[in-house]
Amino acid sequence: MKAMTHATYGPTSVLRLEEIDRPVPGSGEVLVRIHAASVDPGVWHLMAGMPYLIRAMGFGLRAPKARVRGQDLAGRVELVGPDVTRFRPGDEVYGTCDGSFAEYTCAKEENLAHKPANLTFEQAAAVPVSGVTALQAVRDAGRLTSGQSVLVIGAGGGIGHFAVQLAKALGAHVTGVCSTSKADLVRSLGADEVVDYTREDATDGSRRYDLVLDTAGNRPLAALRRALAPRGTLVIIGGEGGGDWIGGNGRQLRALLLSPFTGQRLRGLAVMNLRHGDLEALREFIEAGSLTPVVDRTCPLAEVPQAIDDLMAGRVRGKIVVRI
Repeated sequence: MKAMTHATYGPTSVLRLEEIDRPVPGSGEVLVRIHAASVDPGVWHLMAGMPYLIRAMGFGLRAPKARVRGQDLAGRVELVGPDVTRFRPGDEVYGTCDGSFAEYTCAKEENLAHKPANLTFEQAAAVPVSGVTALQAVRDAGRLTSGQSVLVIGAGGGIGHFAVQLAKALGAHVTGVCSTSKADLVRSLGADEVVDYTREDATDGSRRYDLVLDTAGNRPLAALRRALAPRGTLVIIGGEGGGDWIGGNGRQLRALLLSPFTGQRLRGLAVMNLRHGDLEALREFIEAGSLTPVVDRTCPLAEVPQAIDDLMAGRVRGKIVVRI
């Protein structure tokens, strides 16, 4: 099968489109014929091996243990391994795996769910990592309730555009922060207000929110707290920049240390913990019409390196999807 692989850590130039052996599903695994995958910042971090904390977490100290990159997938079940009970060959599924930039992959049964009936494979592939991260940030870490006010920083990005829609579906008043080029998109998602960060600072303290979601940004913790109500909740999702060792996760560590000493709840969401139930919850939102993935563009497998570069440069509205 064809797959996008890499044998060393580094920039997108280390990626190679190669022919490799098709995997065989083990116990509790499903072999999926992938029709579409998508790109997220985690793909870059695992490819680059940065920050170094990622290598220490078991992904390979000197070289990547897994050669194929990609996490999100949508496709059809080809084979099921022993002890699989929820799926059978021919089922249309979406979810995550270790290595979706390939024609086939083996995924754990608990990391898959049936594909939303009203989405194409390309749309469905845009959902799992970013959608589940947004859901866990809004519903779980944020404890959002109807009638609250929410500030979503990075509202036009992969996680942010899901967070805006989920917050609206849960009854919140949503303000989205984005660049000028993404303002129309954020309005179309249902945001009650849109702040263009090139013209206005949403964290200057002139307005305060019950929940502030910072999606992979780099604003100082003090600035984020200025936008937060005295008893509000801040959720820092991911983070870019920072040093080589822990990257942008330093803000999350500081938030957790400070939280017990203030009335504000300060939380971090460094790594999305995918659960089958969350994929099912997203499917319900999608099939009810409350949540729609935004696909910036689709590209063939050979153009994955350019797609990753465009994502990390901030040139993407919503998600880039890879056709396979």
